[in-house]
Amino acid sequence: MKHKLLWIVLAWATVAHGATPNAGMAYPPELKAAQQESRAARVAAEVLSRFHYKPMPLDDALSEKIFDRYLKALDSEKLFFVQSDIEQLASARKMLDDAILKEDLSIPYAIFNLYERRAIERFAYARAVLKSGFDFRANESYQYAREKENWAKSESEVRELWRKRVKNDWLRLRLAGKDDSSIAEILDKRYDNSGKRISRLKSADAFQTYMNAYTMAIEPHTNYMGPRAAEDFSISMKLSLVGIGAVLAELDEYTTIRELIPGGPAFLSGQLKVGDRIVGVAQGEDGAMRDVLGWRLDDTVALIRGASDTMVVLDVLPADAGPDGQHKRISLIRKTISLEGQSAKSSIQSIVDGNTTRRIGTISLPTFYADFAARQNGAPDYKSATRDVARLLDAFKKEKVDSVLIDLRNNGGGSLAEAIELTGLFIDKGPVVQQRNAKGELVVESDTKAGVAWDGPLGVLINRGSASASEIFAAAIQDYGRGLIIGEPSFGKGTVQTIVNLDQVTRNNTSQFGELKMTTAQFFRINGGTTQLRGVTPDIPFPTVSDAESFGESSFENALPWTQVTAADYSPVGDVKALIPILLPRHEARVKKDRDFQYLQEDIAELKLQRRKTQVSLNETERRKERDAQEAKLKVRESRAEPGKNLQGNAAGRPSESGRARQDDGLQADERNIGNQLAIEKQRKDTKDVLLNEAVHILSDAVGALKSNAGLAARVRAGSLPMPQY
Repeated sequence: MKHKLLWIVLAWATVAHGATPNAGMAYPPELKAAQQESRAARVAAEVLSRFHYKPMPLDDALSEKIFDRYLKALDSEKLFFVQSDIEQLASARKMLDDAILKEDLSIPYAIFNLYERRAIERFAYARAVLKSGFDFRANESYQYAREKENWAKSESEVRELWRKRVKNDWLRLRLAGKDDSSIAEILDKRYDNSGKRISRLKSADAFQTYMNAYTMAIEPHTNYMGPRAAEDFSISMKLSLVGIGAVLAELDEYTTIRELIPGGPAFLSGQLKVGDRIVGVAQGEDGAMRDVLGWRLDDTVALIRGASDTMVVLDVLPADAGPDGQHKRISLIRKTISLEGQSAKSSIQSIVDGNTTRRIGTISLPTFYADFAARQNGAPDYKSATRDVARLLDAFKKEKVDSVLIDLRNNGGGSLAEAIELTGLFIDKGPVVQQRNAKGELVVESDTKAGVAWDGPLGVLINRGSASASEIFAAAIQDYGRGLIIGEPSFGKGTVQTIVNLDQVTRNNTSQFGELKMTTAQFFRINGGTTQLRGVTPDIPFPTVSDAESFGESSFENALPWTQVTAADYSPVGDVKALIPILLPRHEARVKKDRDFQYLQEDIAELKLQRRKTQVSLNETERRKERDAQEAKLKVRESRAEPGKNLQGNAAGRPSESGRARQDDGLQADERNIGNQLAIEKQRKDTKDVLLNEAVHILSDAVGALKSNAGLAARVRAGSLPMPQY
């Protein structure tokens, strides 16, 4: 077997060299698996085969699934490999299990190395095509959606595909008003930077890609995280890190300051500003300065982070200085930075209904975060989503709001414990969710704290991006009859993941092996149903934006099936569904008169039509007609808008920008001036959120109905605390 594996690796190397369009092309050094990676793969396999909710033997059958997922992860749109590559690689279809079990990752790394070579070749060819020019009068098209297509049959076919891709990039910039000289410069830099990013890939990148092909071949929500990815995941959960308090971005090979976090060392120093470029990093006043120009962003970030109260020294090229401008040397003391921008946020909206004004408090929760380590260590002020929401609810009570809306749109989940505790803010003691493990054992998880933080009218706004912990919370609120669920059907993820530290499993004292986020249980609603595949169905539905075939649990071919268990022992606190016959007609009548909502529905219909398309015309006249028609429609909308009023939300229901900001400028985010990019993002953030606005009106209607009809209020609030009187 070993000799056969070696022969295959050598054969692939021959294929890689044989298809080189330029003998003088510079390829990155071939990546090889580190010893700890081979060991980590084997340990992960042992854990997955024993403790996963759906254990699968690591055999030839699973190897074939890993192979297909690995190729998809590397070349999902089939832009890099050609059919002869795939035929050559196919000999490894049943060998990827052996690669893990025998701790010999040479084959998956050979596949990754071939991908690197092909990507370098494609971007080099793209740069060469720029010199030949294009005829935009020709009637040809570019197929941009290629996931379901076959790989190109030959080198000439894949080059033709890339010629059309480059032509489309050029045409987009041309339609945006760029001249040919500027276009050639922008695209040459784009493809050059893309090639450089490929060249900076590391062994850890190859390993994580391969391991996720393995884990996700078992079940879609099981993932491998290398040490650095595991650290980033921990930061996202606890919303804090030790560093200088700056959000960084990679622009033109420079590590550039995108945002300064208020209260952080970088902000308080007064020496740094948005757009400044970090070109060197040193540890301590006497540490050697390391040149980080052209580095990967995560490598630079790793140097800047460190232990609290230690010094980091930055070599900074100011935003307004040229490449040869005067540098600044800035010393900063690292501190713990709280990422408040990702915490729960609140606002109060006033709705006028005749002679009555109602105040609706909204809380946007982007994730169910928690600082587990601080909590376990007994820190009295540990960060958590529930604590933050409780604080905001206290403020709402002081402000005498009439109702509360919890906005969970695009909240992909997080801590299960936080979902349970957050539910407890709105119900008195009782079951919240049921869990079934791999042995079939069913456990009921409950809120055990007496009392509630908010006993008034409640709504929960969800969309297709609301998943996992968001669905647990929304489902419990719905099952208890505690509040109205408004929006789109949710994601449909009904599984529970546990973090497994592979270094702890092996009693390894250093961080080498990474972590598994592994599915260990399936959760069920307290009514016995599950959100798996079906999600949470809203009481008041909004237009469906997402495509279930491409986004959501139902889009995964290996997702767990829907099933149900016995209902938990619980008693609903009310019957909010009694409100729906009143609220739904009012909602429908209002949105028919709401021009912005109608625009949103038009945009959604158009988006659904666009999703069916897989190609775009490369004829300039035709594309200009399409663009002019779109701009004419926008001008009509703008002419109808009230003075000073923001335009409609986009097809995602979130704010959309107006004027030139909405037009395609043909640029990628890292190609725009950072000030312009931030201005566009701010404009998007500040414009009207159509769906949130309508959800607030629905809750206002609910408050009005409850206050005007004592019998209805008694039915809706049966078994719960009295309506608050202000």
